[in-house]
Amino acid sequence: MPLIQFIEDRAPELRAVFQDLHANPQLGFEETHAAAVVEKLLKDWGFDEVHTGIAATGVVGILHGKGQGNRRIGLRADMDALPIQEVTDLPYASKNADRMHACGHDGHTTMLLGAAQYLAATRDFDGTAVFIFQPAEEGLGGARRMIAEGLFERFPVDEVYGMHNTPLSQLGRARIRKGPMMAGAAFFDITIRGRGSHAAQPHRSRDALVIGADLVGQLQTIVSRNVDPVKPCVLSCTRFNTGSAYNIVPETAAIAGTVRYFDPEVMALVDTRMRELCAGLAVAHGIEIDVDIRNVFDVLVNDPDLADAYVAAAADILGSENVNDEGPLVMGSEDFADMSAMVPGAYINVMHGGRAALHNPAFVLEPGVLPIGASIYARIIERRMPLLKEAA
Repeated sequence: MPLIQFIEDRAPELRAVFQDLHANPQLGFEETHAAAVVEKLLKDWGFDEVHTGIAATGVVGILHGKGQGNRRIGLRADMDALPIQEVTDLPYASKNADRMHACGHDGHTTMLLGAAQYLAATRDFDGTAVFIFQPAEEGLGGARRMIAEGLFERFPVDEVYGMHNTPLSQLGRARIRKGPMMAGAAFFDITIRGRGSHAAQPHRSRDALVIGADLVGQLQTIVSRNVDPVKPCVLSCTRFNTGSAYNIVPETAAIAGTVRYFDPEVMALVDTRMRELCAGLAVAHGIEIDVDIRNVFDVLVNDPDLADAYVAAAADILGSENVNDEGPLVMGSEDFADMSAMVPGAYINVMHGGRAALHNPAFVLEPGVLPIGASIYARIIERRMPLLKEAA
C-alpha cells in the first residue's frame, strides 16, 4: 500500500511547516515557536482538546475517533534543536545563531502534525489518539519532566509510539528492533583542582592541564581494559577546558563526556572505575578531583508485540520488503525510553538519504521522508484502534 493519499496530497503543506520549524530552531524548554505552531494547527484542525505549557513548552492534543471505544494510544514527537551553527546554505536555514535542527526534530514534529491533520479529518478509528509534542529531548530530560508533571496521569494511554529519522540510508525504508534497541546514557563532569603558577616556574604548580590530559587517556582505557568486549559500551570525553594565558600554568581543568551502555552492571563498573581513577590521580598529585556522573537516558526497550504492530503499520506504507524488524543495536540514546518504561511502547527509524550524519552542522533531512513518517504514525492508530463498520 502506498502513502496515505490525503497526506501525500498535502506534502507541500507539510514541507512548508517543516521549513518554518527548521528556520526557527530553539533549544530544550525554549521551543516557543514550535509549540505555538503546533497549538495553532491542532486547533485549526478541530482537535477535541489542546493542552500547552506541559514541561514549559510541551503540547498535548487529544483526538477522539468516530467509535466509542475507550482505548487510548499515544504518539510522540520531539521539538528541540541543538547548539550548532548551521552550514547547509539551505534557503530555509536557521535564522538563529548557534541553533540548528541537526537531529531532525523539526521533521519529527512535522510528521506527527501530518498524521494529526489526516486523523482529525477522517477520525476513522475507535478510541482516543493522544498527540505528545515533547520539548528538550537532547539530554535535558524533557520526557522525564513531562512525566513528572503528570503526563500519563492527565492523559493516560495504553501504549505509546515514537519515531526518528535515520540519514545516510535510502528513502522508503524503515527499521526496528524488538527488546533493547538504543543505549542508556550517563553524562559526566570532572573538575580538577590543582595549583596554578607562572609558566616559567612549573615546579611550583600542580598542573591541572597535565593531570587532566593524563586522566583523559586513562578514562579512554576503561572500556577496552575493564568491560567484557562482547558487551557494548562507549565512553567518550567530549570537552576539556583549561588555561587562560600563554604564561600561566592553569589551576583548574574541566573534563566532560558521556557513557553509553545496554547493561546496567556495565554502567556500574564504568562508574566505579572512573571514580577510582580520579581518586588515584588526586592522591598521586596531592590535589582534589570532583566527579559528577549522572544518568540521563535509560535503555530504550521496544515491547515485542508493539514492535510487530509498528512493522505491520510501516509495511502497509512502504511494503514489507522495505521494513527491517531486526535492526541493529544503536549506541545513540533517546529519552522516549522514559515514556516506554511507563507504558508499553515501540520506537521506529525511518530512513532517508543525505551526505551528513545527525548532529553534524551540514545535516539535511530529506523532505521526502515527511509524508512517510506521517503516514506510518497515522496507520498505527488506524490499525491498533480499527473502526468497526457499524460505528462509521
